Amino acid sequence: MDVYDITIVGGGPTGLFGTFYAGLRGLKTKVIDVLPELGGQLTALYPEKYVYDVAGHPKILAKDLAKNLAQQAAIFKPTLCLGEKVHTIETFEEGGEKLWKVVTDRGEHVSKTILLALGAGACVPKRLDVDVPLDWEGDCVFYAVRNKERFREKDVLIIGGGDSAVDWANEFSVLANRVTLIHRRDQFRAVQSSVEEMKRNKVNIKTFYELKEVHGNNGHLTEAVIFDNRTGKEETLKVDALLINIGFVINLDFLRQWGLTMDKNAIVVNEKMETNLAGVYSAGDIASHTAKLKLIATGAAEAATAVNFAVTYINPQAKLYPGHSSNLNLSI
Repeated sequence: MDVYDITIVGGGPTGLFGTFYAGLRGLKTKVIDVLPELGGQLTALYPEKYVYDVAGHPKILAKDLAKNLAQQAAIFKPTLCLGEKVHTIETFEEGGEKLWKVVTDRGEHVSKTILLALGAGACVPKRLDVDVPLDWEGDCVFYAVRNKERFREKDVLIIGGGDSAVDWANEFSVLANRVTLIHRRDQFRAVQSSVEEMKRNKVNIKTFYELKEVHGNNGHLTEAVIFDNRTGKEETLKVDALLINIGFVINLDFLRQWGLTMDKNAIVVNEKMETNLAGVYSAGDIASHTAKLKLIATGAAEAATAVNFAVTYINPQAKLYPGHSSNLNLSI
């Protein structure tokens, strides 16, 4: 069985930049991700949304950012294992060397180090306690937007008060026929500037409202009944498409079973991005430290830090800092 220098669990933006940087440092690299394509949440949840806080890009579509990151990661020809779910990680010794075994639903992978770049973890969209036919999902009921053209000239109902719900309300205000956003409270979790923009846009905002039931005809959504949770007053809306953005259910108990020290739903790391397990690092949204900022930009920095210290873990005589990439003789 091939032994890799580093195995990166997670093919999102942090994992992809870590993959590129590992190649830059000359590490034999493998990437494992449960999704069938690279990009993580960029491609799985909001490919059509713009990302504004990535260095060098005034704005860029999430799917295009994912594509660029995947192309960058591919430069050093890492081994990709997509659609593969990690079950456990185990340590063992071979020839006096400590190695890690990553056990998945498809087999085993052996590595000298591991970088856990799991994003927010295995996320499942939260569902409302409302009877919504399963065969409507992806047709007229959505939990993520993969193609915003599906909403053009439609009467859209959005449920939620976070960034995704508000951002899509703003996006659809110039795309859809009519946009209504309902939220069970009058306080939004979204960035305040986005909320103010939504109030200026052509969006029917109804706070203290929740969804009671949906009606359809010939397998398609036609109406939604909403109600004021203070008075119980009901209102029926003509709706062609329903977007539910009320968050995700995250279960990270498996990480505790691996022996990792956790801080709520995140892996505790030090300034070297080391976990409590020797040779195992973590970066991105899944990692927790005192100066944590959950940004794509900081995730990339954390990945580079983790990779550099993984290099010195594998070879204590290696340089921690490789120098600027502009000064390296790379055949890219």
